[in-house]
Amino acid sequence: MTSRSPDNPITRRQLLQGAAALPVATTVAACGGGEVERPPGVPLSPYGADSTAEEVTAGLSLAGRTALVTGANSGLGFETMRVLALRGARVFGTARTLDKAREACARAQGETTPLALELTDFDSVVACAGEVAGSGAALDMLILNAGVMELPALEQVYGLEKHFVTNHLGHFLLTMRLLPQVQAAAQGRVVVVSSGSSYREAPEVGIEFDNLSGERGYEPIRAYGHSKLANVLFARALSKRLAGTAATANSLQPGVIMTNLGRHLPWYQIVTAKLFGWAFMKTVEAGAATQVHVATDPGLSATSGHFFRDCNAIVPPGHLGDDAMAQRLWTVSEELTQRWLA
Repeated sequence: MTSRSPDNPITRRQLLQGAAALPVATTVAACGGGEVERPPGVPLSPYGADSTAEEVTAGLSLAGRTALVTGANSGLGFETMRVLALRGARVFGTARTLDKAREACARAQGETTPLALELTDFDSVVACAGEVAGSGAALDMLILNAGVMELPALEQVYGLEKHFVTNHLGHFLLTMRLLPQVQAAAQGRVVVVSSGSSYREAPEVGIEFDNLSGERGYEPIRAYGHSKLANVLFARALSKRLAGTAATANSLQPGVIMTNLGRHLPWYQIVTAKLFGWAFMKTVEAGAATQVHVATDPGLSATSGHFFRDCNAIVPPGHLGDDAMAQRLWTVSEELTQRWLA
């Protein structure tokens, strides 16, 4: 299957609702067709929208390196774990239950270690981080991939909207607990998997600090976009805190892929995507390419604080580049996670 070129993106929502594609401002030619604005100083890779995770790591040995991938039991998470292990890395693969993690790790070729991680349970997050720290391993790659999407009705955890807790706060807490392991690596990388919804469907004001409960006007796609915006801002704020160290943090948009993430979509949208997805969706193998590339490419060792799409950095649109908002989110996230752990 192929994906749409960056200059004429059709979102899943637009296609399924019959809307026209939105044009994207262009300035610099991109790989794989189309034009997008590129940030200066970031190496341009030869890979594009159709590249796969195996292709972007061809000839690369990850022997002696350690990674942790959240949501490794299916979809992009499993493909990411599989390819990293295939290239020689030791991979901690997490899932919501240990049984799911074990089953996934058993399907991957290479050295994998299953871990239970329930992102909506902060005690589980702390326990998972403790197991990794207890192993004595430095983390060369921390890939924050797990998530939920478009829950039909408002659900809350700790009094907060569930997308925000699962997709952002759980990963925020995990990262804070594992930063010593990331910084102990020769060149540790935190890779945060976001979405195009971070700028297409997020609230116009950005992070709704006065509505983190989600009780004011809940909409599934908007709540998802809100959490995905938080992912990008978190990576941006983290990169500034890592400045002057060998560690880096970047975020990315993997593209539109049919995985278990879409299990909460209405049945007619799922059927439509299965029938017509070839026109705009990536395969899982291509969808995992960007996060694997950002986590492993030697040329990105000094690249931090950027947003990637189709294996290359783009200038982040909308609120994705708002450093003041990123700093405020960091402060609020610290307060929220510590409140529930106290």
